[in-house]
Amino acid sequence: MSETHVEHADAWSEQEPPHAPAAPVATPAVTPADAADAARLVSFGLQPKLLPARDAEYTELLRRYREDPAFARLADAVATGLGLIVLEVSPRAGMAVTAGEDSVFAVRMGDYARRASTDSADRFLHGLAHLAVAAMAFPRPEDLADDAYIGRLTVNGVDAFVRQACLRLEQRADEQGENTDPASDAPGLEAAWRIYARRSATGATKDARRLAGSTTGIVGKAAAFLTDSGFLQRTGDEGGGSYRTTARYQLQVRDMAGSAAMAELLELGIVPVSDGSATLVPPPEGDDLELAADAGLPFHA
Repeated sequence: MSETHVEHADAWSEQEPPHAPAAPVATPAVTPADAADAARLVSFGLQPKLLPARDAEYTELLRRYREDPAFARLADAVATGLGLIVLEVSPRAGMAVTAGEDSVFAVRMGDYARRASTDSADRFLHGLAHLAVAAMAFPRPEDLADDAYIGRLTVNGVDAFVRQACLRLEQRADEQGENTDPASDAPGLEAAWRIYARRSATGATKDARRLAGSTTGIVGKAAAFLTDSGFLQRTGDEGGGSYRTTARYQLQVRDMAGSAAMAELLELGIVPVSDGSATLVPPPEGDDLELAADAGLPFHA
């Protein structure tokens, strides 16, 4: 080998070899079993009466969600794909989800109220009843913020609260010289208080049962719906039916707190209230439900 070739060979050997690109950190592949478990967890969340403490599989999936970020992201993605919003994932509430406006799981106010009445004024009162239940369930802001707080209410108590609000609204209208029947499209609570105040609290039946169209009948239906949805638990028959709140309902009310109707009730100075019933959403275009403009009932925006 010539001297020139040797020099070139020595120079080449002294050079450091080029660095190979760092291998990417491998992420665990999502398996069909992982996807099935994530969907299973979401399905548990859609069973509002199911308590994690009473189901070992539910408890295990909640533990996995809290300890495995990749699994948590997968479960969140499944929920999002179904039009659901995850409010909280915890042992106390399970996987608490609420339906988004476009979700197939959303309950629309038109469908809910139509089961009980075809009168548009009654449908408005059904929405007002849901707002009042939330107000009585969490009467102070600190109650809504306290995870350990359990609200208690009765059907008759909610009805009495709404009637007190109606009286305050009437007094305010008198003071402002506006105590005349509002137009049918008048906004907010002013359009509803006369309807509620004039409606019988219980109706009149031979066996003293309350009528479905009475105000306590409307409040009772709201309480029954919230119970079926896992937001309330019935505790007795006193006061027309007594109930206690669940962790899920507290989360729902927190999520939907703040509305025009809530602001009006706050201004009345009766009790601090918050808006609830996040599962009730506005009717689709073309629905025959006619609500007052800017009424601020407990619907999704």
